[in-house]
Amino acid sequence: MSRRLIAVLSSVVLLSLGWLGFGGFTVLAGLVPLLWISDSYGDSCRDWWRVFGWSLLTFVLWNVATVWWIWNATPVGPIAATLVSTTLNMLAFMLYHTVSKKAPRALAYTLLVAGWITTEFWYTWGEISFPWLILGNAFSESPWAVQWYEYTGVFGGSLWVLLTNILLYETIKKRSRKYGVATAVVAVVPVLISLGIYFTYKPSERTAKIAVVQPNVDCYDKFHGDTAWQEQNILELLGEVPQGVDFVALPETALPEYIYEPRVEQMPIVDTIAKVLQAKNPSAVAITGASTWLDYRAGMQTRTARKRDSGYYDIFNSALAITPGGEVDIYHKSRLVIGVEKMPLPWLFKMLEFLVIDLGGTVGQLGVGAHPKVFANGDVRVGPAICYEAVYGDFYGGFVREGAEAMVVISNDGWWGNTPGHKRLFAFCRLRAIEHRRAIARSANTGVSGFISERGDDGDRLEWDERGVLTSEVTLNNKTTFYTRYGDYIGRLSRYVAMLCLLYFVAYRVRRKNYLVK
Repeated sequence: MSRRLIAVLSSVVLLSLGWLGFGGFTVLAGLVPLLWISDSYGDSCRDWWRVFGWSLLTFVLWNVATVWWIWNATPVGPIAATLVSTTLNMLAFMLYHTVSKKAPRALAYTLLVAGWITTEFWYTWGEISFPWLILGNAFSESPWAVQWYEYTGVFGGSLWVLLTNILLYETIKKRSRKYGVATAVVAVVPVLISLGIYFTYKPSERTAKIAVVQPNVDCYDKFHGDTAWQEQNILELLGEVPQGVDFVALPETALPEYIYEPRVEQMPIVDTIAKVLQAKNPSAVAITGASTWLDYRAGMQTRTARKRDSGYYDIFNSALAITPGGEVDIYHKSRLVIGVEKMPLPWLFKMLEFLVIDLGGTVGQLGVGAHPKVFANGDVRVGPAICYEAVYGDFYGGFVREGAEAMVVISNDGWWGNTPGHKRLFAFCRLRAIEHRRAIARSANTGVSGFISERGDDGDRLEWDERGVLTSEVTLNNKTTFYTRYGDYIGRLSRYVAMLCLLYFVAYRVRRKNYLVK
């Protein structure tokens, strides 16, 4: 028992380090101890449950080690994330374990790879979605090693991790030089290919000048504090932006008051921002986060609308593009945070609202944007992704498919405090930059604001609890990558491979039983 406990703890450590800022390469061996545990038991029902228990402990501890910081914002968050993520991990691994005891090992390994990626894909596109622990995300601190994500996305990283783990385990188990060579090839060649891409990649020569603003406002006081001071803070920082910029990025919900969309251009703060631009940066467009709302007559409401006495209304987490002339374009956030901005199980989350942070009265289902869009300033087009949307590679690619030549990511990372949460959100943006070859300007309320190149390299940045303005030349790219065009094709294909594996397993068992009867 002690050996298996050590194996569990080893697996947890190896899997977790990639989400704690240590590069991610340990995940290439993270499942090896768990594969050994599976192999150490027989095919009895009792042994199945023992493997179930050890696997459950491994995946729960992995989640606890990597998403505990959600607790700062919502106590129910890490519990729900751990419950769903662990269930999906268990589904993939226990299918592998079951098949490995009753069918050829090659079939079991194929099912492990396809089944695991399928569950990651479900977690990306499902109603309840928090794809934080996709294995390919482990390399967010090592963008130089995964430049080929422009062809595969993070699911290509998951495929790499799973194949390496399987070959490494077989090498250790059989002490085979052949498997050792195969393991080295699978582990090292993708890194060498990535380095080749990294050092030969030529970024676009066309650029735009973008400024990012970090106001450093305590988000827990933001919606209940002095709105006049917050607006003055923003205006002072806008005054520090150097002349000649094309865009100024302010963070998610930077404007502290709710804005009625039909009258957005008449709002005093919007008008003031436009006047500051006109006086100091007449060629610039300001992109800022805001909470906006629309009302509907009965019978015209959306499925996310809230009821009130005189009809219905939607609240949106929005990005506004404000021109010096006072014109405003609006984008509504489409990928919402489960349990805070989106209620997939209203009857359950209604009972749990007391465990969720108060986002200035926006707890509950927010309105959902129809699709990504771009903001333009002359011939420069940028995509305005809002916070959590930068976790989804294929969705994020929608901005690029709409014509974005660079990306502006606005966020409000302060909910989680000075924890790994805000650091990983910035790091995941590196993977998005590689996948779509779009430079990124990121503005956070507090957390990490700064710039990321098309290769995923960091530029200038403001760290946690810093206030200020950064300005940089950001490259503009109008070419699309293979991944941008085809999205999460590895996840989609994995579903069919997993289904074929299960059908083959059923046919194999039926044929085997019939043979034994004869």
